[in-house]
Amino acid sequence: MGYAQLVIGPAGSGKSTYCSSLYRHCETVRRTMHIVNLDPAAENFDYPVAMDIRELISLEDVMEELGLGPNGGLIYCMEHLEDNLDDWLAEELDNYLDDDYLVFDCPGQIELFTHVPVLRNFVDHLKSRNFNVCAVYLLDSQFITDVTKFISGCMASLSAMVQLELPHVNILSKMDLVTNKKEIEDYLNPESQFLLSELNQHMAPQFAKLNKSLIELVDEYSMVSFMPLDLRKESR
Repeated sequence: MGYAQLVIGPAGSGKSTYCSSLYRHCETVRRTMHIVNLDPAAENFDYPVAMDIRELISLEDVMEELGLGPNGGLIYCMEHLEDNLDDWLAEELDNYLDDDYLVFDCPGQIELFTHVPVLRNFVDHLKSRNFNVCAVYLLDSQFITDVTKFISGCMASLSAMVQLELPHVNILSKMDLVTNKKEIEDYLNPESQFLLSELNQHMAPQFAKLNKSLIELVDEYSMVSFMPLDLRKESR
């Protein structure tokens, strides 16, 4: 059985930095891992790339040849990957042993892991090849400055969890850049009444019922919680 980790999250949330730090950590503890680039628009890497989607298709070529914009071109690239799961990807995966650990650095276009089925089908393909897969969802800690943004981040994470149906870890990245960590700590294990009170203060009265429903969704299922990640600390 192989092992795979899907690193997902919005653009700019620190996915590639996380992958680079994870690679260096594994080097330090003498564990082997392989990082796969699934972003057809990526250019520079701080880690060795074991597999690269750009060997199959690149965003630059798609935009030039088909006249698509960045968003449409990225969706086209990922759908092309989906069409080649049994060919290009299967051939690449044959190069790895049963106990290898693969980390997939994914694009940051949020619809890829919330409602477009490409990554879900990608995950299903990995499972069919006997990979044990988990997802790591990164959210920029500087995004969590008030309760409305926190709930937005929770909903995006929850959408990815429902879409991919994988064991899921949510990480607040870039904690080393946060100046007031107390503000962030309030949202790591928040009380539902605190969230509801804060949300009602930020939004008009007509949204009270919606606010209550959102907080209940986050609280009752206990599905969304975040772990802070400060890359400056040896203890994560």
